[in-house]
Amino acid sequence: MTETVPDEGEDTLMEYASAKIKVRNLVKKFGRLLVLDDISFDVERGEFLCIVGPTGCGKTTFLNSIATLYKPTSGYILIDDLPVDLRKHSLAYIFQEYSTMPWLNVEENVAFGLKMRKTDKAEITKRVDHVLDMVGLQPFRKYYENQLSASMLQRVVIARAFATEPELLLMDEPYGQLDIGLRFKLEDELIRIWEKTGTTVIFITHNIEEAVYLGEKILVLTNKPTTIKTEIRNSLPRPRDITHPDFVRMRNEITDLIKWW
Repeated sequence: MTETVPDEGEDTLMEYASAKIKVRNLVKKFGRLLVLDDISFDVERGEFLCIVGPTGCGKTTFLNSIATLYKPTSGYILIDDLPVDLRKHSLAYIFQEYSTMPWLNVEENVAFGLKMRKTDKAEITKRVDHVLDMVGLQPFRKYYENQLSASMLQRVVIARAFATEPELLLMDEPYGQLDIGLRFKLEDELIRIWEKTGTTVIFITHNIEEAVYLGEKILVLTNKPTTIKTEIRNSLPRPRDITHPDFVRMRNEITDLIKWW
């Protein structure tokens, strides 16, 4: 990863100063396979960004690059104008699959990241209590994985992520395997927590309706080699009504952009 920001003009420097995340000319290859092809965009502080694109286009590869699981072939990603460094930047990553640890109960799962960071015990107790209240799991804090529903398990994962008070939350199709009722319930819960905490969120999904329901901004990706086809600002008021003509219009607009799925 490039360790310095290129010396660009005054307008560009002002742009750098305003955004939380800056992605510039990002390229990722696996051998000869070009996955990400010259991707550039910004994410504002506290923004909820949704990224949609066809299966296999490189959405997860992009998130893994932000989380430093992959090193970009070229280009760079900045958080607060600095190269991503997990020793300096607080990131949380929610994967497609449940990532609870079955040998730990709910409160132990939620506290895990804080203990890894050697957070003070009193502070751990305070934060765990707070996030369990937020996600409605306080009565179930001593339960184990096999005693919880799918919705509860995903709430445990969300609580664990927010307990660390991340400056950036990465979410990779976290509700893709849930039925529509559970998905809408957890989407509403996520929005409520996001509005309360102000965390910057990058949310990957292949579900266009979900992207319109959640995102303040939506990036539409092409197939591999992946570039950004378009960026759409979503100013629909919350709570969003999926039957409202403006919602349907935006959903159809994005669908038309990616009919080549």
